[in-house]
Amino acid sequence: MALVRRCCFVLAFTVAIILVSTPGRALTDQEEMIQRSHISVQKILQHKDIGPSVRDLLGRAKGIMIFPNLYKGAIFFGAEGGSGLLMAKGSGGRWSYPAFYFMGSGSFGLQLGAQTAEVMLMIMTERGLNAIINQKVKVGGDVNAAIGPYGVGGKASTTTNFGADIFTYSINQGAFAGFSFEGAVIYPRKEWTSEYYGDPAADPRAVVIDGQFRNSQADALRNNLVLER
Repeated sequence: MALVRRCCFVLAFTVAIILVSTPGRALTDQEEMIQRSHISVQKILQHKDIGPSVRDLLGRAKGIMIFPNLYKGAIFFGAEGGSGLLMAKGSGGRWSYPAFYFMGSGSFGLQLGAQTAEVMLMIMTERGLNAIINQKVKVGGDVNAAIGPYGVGGKASTTTNFGADIFTYSINQGAFAGFSFEGAVIYPRKEWTSEYYGDPAADPRAVVIDGQFRNSQADALRNNLVLER
């Protein structure tokens, strides 16, 4: 009996050593994007200037896009862009699992500086949501966008364009006065989405609208978007 107990102890000790010494699995790009988006949502919702407006619109929004690290840099040529995700609100106010997107644009001119921003796009209309789901869209062309009631890190502005498909909110850091989303192009990163769900059939519509795919790693982000009544 003592020998059996000793063998069991040795086996348990060996397993513990293996578990401690085995390095954790590295996050995929998509998993990291989900985590960073979760942090950005928390920061924006809790922000003293834009938080109340975002929470108000979030209760009525059809969908949301989150870009946790949108970049703009310029030395005689300006370019901006970054990856993010799209989620839609379903029945009972529950949010869908995410599909992955990219937003980018370019502008010429004598510019110096660099800027990063955490950006949230509140999609207020079915037209806006369907446009983003169905095709590559151009902000200001295919969908109408308005700057949210407050811009943080740049000049504050107010809009009366309540018919906009999208309201944009950002927390900026850097030299530019603010991001301009006019002319930006939004298009899906289909490979990222299919890889995240492990199925080539996982396109934005199947994930965001039809709810055919799930990944529990995104549940914390989804739950954070459900506002307490």
